[in-house]
Amino acid sequence: MSKKMIQRIVAVSVAASLTFAPLVSNACTSFLLKGSDGGFVYGRTMEFGLPLKSQLTVIPRNLPMPGVGVDGKPGTGLNWTTKYAAAGMNGLGMPVLLDGMNEKGLVGGLLNAPNTAVYQVVSPADSSSSIASVQMLVYALTNFANVGEVKAGFQKIKVNRSTIPAYNNQSAPVRMTLHDASGKSIVIEYLKGELVITDNPTGVMTNDPAFRDQLNNIGNYANLTSVEKNPIVINGATYVPPSSGSGLHGLPGDYLSPSRFIRALFLTKSVPTTYPTAQQVNTAWHILGSFDIPPGAISLPATNAYGGGAGGIETTEWSAVADNKNMIYNLKMFETTNIYTYDLKKMDVSAKEIKYIKLDKPLATISVN
Repeated sequence: MSKKMIQRIVAVSVAASLTFAPLVSNACTSFLLKGSDGGFVYGRTMEFGLPLKSQLTVIPRNLPMPGVGVDGKPGTGLNWTTKYAAAGMNGLGMPVLLDGMNEKGLVGGLLNAPNTAVYQVVSPADSSSSIASVQMLVYALTNFANVGEVKAGFQKIKVNRSTIPAYNNQSAPVRMTLHDASGKSIVIEYLKGELVITDNPTGVMTNDPAFRDQLNNIGNYANLTSVEKNPIVINGATYVPPSSGSGLHGLPGDYLSPSRFIRALFLTKSVPTTYPTAQQVNTAWHILGSFDIPPGAISLPATNAYGGGAGGIETTEWSAVADNKNMIYNLKMFETTNIYTYDLKKMDVSAKEIKYIKLDKPLATISVN
C-alpha cells in the first residue's frame, strides 16, 4: 500500500467522521436460519428516517484502516491492517460497514441502541488501543474468522466515547450481532461503560432494551405456538377459531423493538427444519417482509433518537440476506423489488482499495405475455 493511498483513505475517513451520526440511528431486525445441509442464512432490515445512500462496500485484505480515537479523529485510535476481506453495506459513502459478511462466513450488523449504549472511558494516553463505535463491525469482520476470535479480540480493545458533532455531540449508540459459519451467535453491547458479550441461542436481534431483557421477555409468550388450537367447548357449546393462525394469536405485530424481537423469534423457530440453505434464503425474504415498514407508518420528530435528529418518515431502506455456506450476500433496496447478489467467492481479495458499488438499477420485471 502506497503512502499516497493511505493518505487518501485517512482523508476520506476524516470527512466521514463529520457525518457518522445519521448513519447509525436505525431501528433494525435481524435473525439466523439453519439449513438442513449445514448452512446458515442471516437476514436483517435497515430502517432510518433519512436517506443513507448506502452502497455495497467491498474491503480487501491487507488494507490499512485508521482507528478513530477519543478525539474523534481517524488515525488517533487503534489502526489496523485487514486480515480478511469483507463485503457489506455502508452509508453516505463512508469506509465503515453497517452490515456485512467476511470471506470466512462471519456475518452480522450494527443495530441502534440509544437508550442503553454507554462506551468505555478511555484516556487520551490509551486512545491508540480504541476504536469508535461505528467501526465495531468493520473491525470484527476484517480481523476475525469466528465468534470465538471476536470474543477474545474485543476483550483486548476499547470502544471509546468519541463524540460526533453531527449527532448533537454524542457517541454513536450501537450494539453488534454476529454469527459464524458454524452457527454460533453472539451479541456485543457496551452497558454502563462495560463490555458485555452474550451468547445468543435465539439468533435474533433488534434494538433496546438490553439484550438480556429481550431474552427474559420471551417467557411472557410461552403460550404461542405454530400449531393450531382446538376449539373451546363450554357447557357443550363449541367455539371454533375464526380462521387458521390461532396458535400465534397474540403475536406482537407493531414496530416496537421488543415486539419485533418476539415476532422474529417465533417466525424463525417455526420454519421447517427440512429446508436446505438455498430454500432458507427464500424463507428469509418472506420473514423480512413482516418487518418492512411502509412509507408513512412511522413518522419521526427531529427529537427522536431513531431518526438521527433529522425528522421525517422511517422506511426500510434496504434488507440483506446472507448465505454463509455458499458465500452469497443478497440485497434489496427500498426503491425497487430487485434482488442484488454479490458472490464473495469471486471477490478480489488482493485489491488495493475499497470498492463501492451503487445498487440503483431500474426495476426488473418478467413479462409473461
